[in-house]
Amino acid sequence: METLNELVCEMKRLVETAHQNQIRLRAFGGLAILTHSRNDPRFFQRESPDLDFLIPKTDRSKLESFFREMGYSPDKQFNLLNGMRRQIFYHDNSNDLHVDILIGDFEMCHKLPLDDRFDVHPLTIPLAELFLSKAQVVQLNRKDALDLISLLFNNDVGDEKKGHIGLERITWLCGQDWGLYKTTSISLKHVKELLSETEIQISSDERDLILGRVHKIEKAFEEMPKSIAWQMRDKVGTRVRWYLEVEEVDQ
Repeated sequence: METLNELVCEMKRLVETAHQNQIRLRAFGGLAILTHSRNDPRFFQRESPDLDFLIPKTDRSKLESFFREMGYSPDKQFNLLNGMRRQIFYHDNSNDLHVDILIGDFEMCHKLPLDDRFDVHPLTIPLAELFLSKAQVVQLNRKDALDLISLLFNNDVGDEKKGHIGLERITWLCGQDWGLYKTTSISLKHVKELLSETEIQISSDERDLILGRVHKIEKAFEEMPKSIAWQMRDKVGTRVRWYLEVEEVDQ
């Protein structure tokens, strides 16, 4: 099994080589969280993170030849059935290492449009979408909540151009999509609950720092412009399911 450092090196190798081949490959998931948590990675908890990537739809046709050149073989059956929106490749010399690639927009419990966002960061999807890719998980588990804590601890919330988690982008997306807003709000509540647990090794100042950033997002939610569709959906509330069911992929 590859070490965490080896996986990070492999992630960078794939993204940088893809760039040389005019493929905009961007990481999300655990290793992307770690990339933006280098100042203090104590809340990042993984035994064997996967390599998760996104590419624009326009680069889909280049995937198979690129990954074969990089030493990976396609999951032919999965890619045949799902290849327009998701593909999987396995490393030829490792029983454990594989890459999972979403094509176009990030779409799990909720959809995050990314077509014009691949140039914000050279290695990962933008911080705003990386944050929302975790916050949009309806059944948020402890690992996902710790990922959010790690991001919020290591990155300020505010101006994306200054390298912060882009608050304007988060509120724009959530102001258009009531379901995304609702799930993100629930996830932030889980984060606050986890921060109150005594086994979390964190000082009061550090807890206050993270909570302050959570409150900044929550306050922005109160003040953000809300579309007509958002307001109509808000009246229905949780009586109707507001998220997509995510199918598990057998590896």
